[in-house]
Amino acid sequence: MAEKIPTREEAYDLLKKYNKNESLIRHALAVEAVMLHFAELFNEEDKEKWGIIGLVHDLDYEMYPEEHCKKTREILIKENWPEDYIRAIESHGWKICSNVEPLETMEKVLYAIDELTGLITATVLMRPSKSILDLKVKSLKKKWKSKGFAAGVNREVIAEGAEMLGMDLNKVMEETIKGMQKVADEIGLKGNVEV
Repeated sequence: MAEKIPTREEAYDLLKKYNKNESLIRHALAVEAVMLHFAELFNEEDKEKWGIIGLVHDLDYEMYPEEHCKKTREILIKENWPEDYIRAIESHGWKICSNVEPLETMEKVLYAIDELTGLITATVLMRPSKSILDLKVKSLKKKWKSKGFAAGVNREVIAEGAEMLGMDLNKVMEETIKGMQKVADEIGLKGNVEV
């Protein structure tokens, strides 16, 4: 059977089929938004592809945490997804649960921002406003330096991803925040800031 280019709707339906946990779905939506933001930033032609890959990057995580990234390949092959989509998704787990190195710009972005969206979410939830709309890089950097804060976030991966992209870490943080701000409501991070 020939590979088919998945639509955003098909990707979202697949995400919901394998994930029931609201925070995992919000994480997927956050990563999708940031991927779309970076695709725009880098003037990419196929922005939807970037978004779809961000949306389903953790497809297997809820049901198969021990086989994270590996199970996604099986699922997406059955769904006839293109190999480059599958490879990009696998590469976000490089050195953690996958040996697929991020090579394309899109893969490097996903690698850099996946963990970062988690750190940003944790930071926002500690703020009095509970809002990403008033979050500045300076506040995020304070939390970044505090190793005990969101200890599960792999800061080395984020830093390495920024380096792979040839971007300053502060710039990656700033753009990731901007991407997440676009979907503040959907990801539960609008808080009590009036826009």
